[in-house]
Amino acid sequence: MTQTKTAVVVSAHAGDFVWRAGGAIALHAELGWEILVVCLSFGERGESARMWREPSTNLFSVKETRKAEALKAATILGARIEFFDLGDYPLRVDDTSLFRLAKIYRDLQPQFILTHSSADPYNFDHPLACRIAQEARIIAQAHGHEPAIPVLGAPPVFLFEPHQSEQCGWKPEILLDISFVWDRKFEAFKVLAAQEHLWEYYERVALQRGAQGARNSNKKMTHGEAYQRVFPAVAGTLG
Repeated sequence: MTQTKTAVVVSAHAGDFVWRAGGAIALHAELGWEILVVCLSFGERGESARMWREPSTNLFSVKETRKAEALKAATILGARIEFFDLGDYPLRVDDTSLFRLAKIYRDLQPQFILTHSSADPYNFDHPLACRIAQEARIIAQAHGHEPAIPVLGAPPVFLFEPHQSEQCGWKPEILLDISFVWDRKFEAFKVLAAQEHLWEYYERVALQRGAQGARNSNKKMTHGEAYQRVFPAVAGTLG
């Protein structure tokens, strides 16, 4: 019996995984993978401006709305989602949450991990999520951490595209063809009503990466996502 392949997406806020990795999630889900999104916060303070314009808004109602949006978006993309509810602006991650993520890695044994860029001068929650995603990976690989539980191997880590890549020291190294799942990704966009201003922006990003992917291959790509590697690829041949 073939074991189901798995992947983990570590998202700082409720919408990040949709804008930046929704295509990869939908693509692999379509291929039968189990995808788990770990959502560190709901983005209730810094990424829900539209909701805060309503006089009756409070922190609880924003969190509940963003949670419902993220859950529905993940379902559309074909992923499960787990919420850590660690707050945002600022996001703070304690050891209990770090070990919780390490346990998820060990339990799922993911083939890859997706997360944020390692720098972002516009949003300090994003590089912290990147740091936590990688630190938990290292802990999950440590034989001395809960030695009765099998350790994690060495899954590659891919950093999805930040909002302003030039300012984040981020460079695209993989162009992923998401053309045939683009409609599903955009459907998930439309669930995120609190950030409607980003729908068109990330559609333009997908079209640009699709055009670049077509120029760098023989694929007839229309939409793409870009990723940066943290670790070198290991291969038997270069062809």
